[in-house]
Amino acid sequence: MARNSRHGQGKIVLVIEDDQAMATLVRTYLEHEGYEVETAETGEEGIEMVQRVSPHVVLLDLMLPATSGWDVLRTLRSRRDVPVIMVTGRRTEEDRLRGFEGGADDYVVKPFSPREVVARVRAVLRRCGLRHEPGPQVHRFGRLEIDEAAREVRIDGIDVGLKPREYSLLCALAANVGVALSRDALLERVWGFDFDGDERTVDVHIRRLRAKIEERHAYGPCVQTLHGFGYKFVAQA
Repeated sequence: MARNSRHGQGKIVLVIEDDQAMATLVRTYLEHEGYEVETAETGEEGIEMVQRVSPHVVLLDLMLPATSGWDVLRTLRSRRDVPVIMVTGRRTEEDRLRGFEGGADDYVVKPFSPREVVARVRAVLRRCGLRHEPGPQVHRFGRLEIDEAAREVRIDGIDVGLKPREYSLLCALAANVGVALSRDALLERVWGFDFDGDERTVDVHIRRLRAKIEERHAYGPCVQTLHGFGYKFVAQA
């Protein structure tokens, strides 16, 4: 396996997995792509390591001893915006939706190809903006502004506190002001071509956006529902 450091250079991946053989396999493939890899065998250790090493992405096994992956995800989402990829043997749509509703950025079902995991790590990092393009801008829509450099959405100068996926979804909508985007189009732009989840994932994240932007900060409505189709962004003065 030839080493390729272009993709992962400077990026830290934390693997929270109690199966040591699985963790070692994933670690080997990630390190060959240039990622720095830390591992934790329990949820408690994983939470502590997130605080200590500040990973760029977390691979989180759902079935952990003592503290479950769900509890770890809930704790991480209450403290940090680090992207999380859930890794589990559960295949049901309900489990996938629960993961996304809980704040997971991607969901990988065992058994999987290690190369697929590497590709998903790379895609999540790309979608979460850890590869910055030249010339970041601040886009203003009345009281709302999207700061590309800081990856922040502010209303009246106050950070709204969007999660990475919520930020990417708002950017996809705001880049097409007044244009109707289907759920499939949003899934493709925000979650990627290889996402095998449900269209309702978009609806879940739209509800979160509205709660944070329209309800908490009284801005909008800025996202309109097009029943049976999708959504569009409407700029407010």
